[in-house]
Amino acid sequence: MKLISWNVNGLRACVKKGFLDFLSAESPDIICLQETKMEPGQADFDLEGYLEYWNSAEKKGYSGTAVFTKQQPLTVRYGMGIAEHDHEGRLITLEYPSFFLVCCYTPNAQRGLTRLDYRMQWEDDLRRYLLRLDQEKPVVYCGDLNVAHREIDLKNAKSNQGNAGFTEQERAKLSQLLACGFVDSFRHFYPDLAGAYSWWSYQFNARSNNTGWRIDYIITSKRLISRASNPRILSDVLGSDHCPVSLELS
Repeated sequence: MKLISWNVNGLRACVKKGFLDFLSAESPDIICLQETKMEPGQADFDLEGYLEYWNSAEKKGYSGTAVFTKQQPLTVRYGMGIAEHDHEGRLITLEYPSFFLVCCYTPNAQRGLTRLDYRMQWEDDLRRYLLRLDQEKPVVYCGDLNVAHREIDLKNAKSNQGNAGFTEQERAKLSQLLACGFVDSFRHFYPDLAGAYSWWSYQFNARSNNTGWRIDYIITSKRLISRASNPRILSDVLGSDHCPVSLELS
């Protein structure tokens, strides 16, 4: 089974930049999207062979997630069941026979860290949610998690210390999750690979210079990682300021 996750930074715009050609060429079994910035029905997509699940933000043109899947899930959940977190369309959970799939668009701490306190509450509540799922069956947790975990995960670590996405608090929350029995699948296979990024600013020719951050992840329950293979960061795929990330599960 091939799984892809991609922050498309506006799905309607991404479609105009080749999203459907990419979907056809890669033909993933499941593709998880973040920052869709739309509601179903606002655009006409030819997604033959895929079931569609959307969680759109109450605020128009903001945030939002979607999952397109060839495999019928047993159940689908939107949000984590906490009203404070569930109005921005940031979470979709699909249950399959042998695992849960969680598509997530993590809140950004924002410039000046104005949303860091909220981000910390989100992280704690989401970790508890993932652990409850993990008690039932293994979890695949993927999406734009808005944090570079280690210094190797961004180009300019020193100058970004304390900035949104690279604060000690955000990095510690991801460490805490991994310590609870989860694995960053890319780093499991490539622990020391530098220069592997999934997001680049639109400014200062950041993408052509590969001045990026790895903030898009596919994280699995530890007991699922033996079934994982071929983790990829598809940095040559354009259409967004993020690129897709991919993993295969047997």
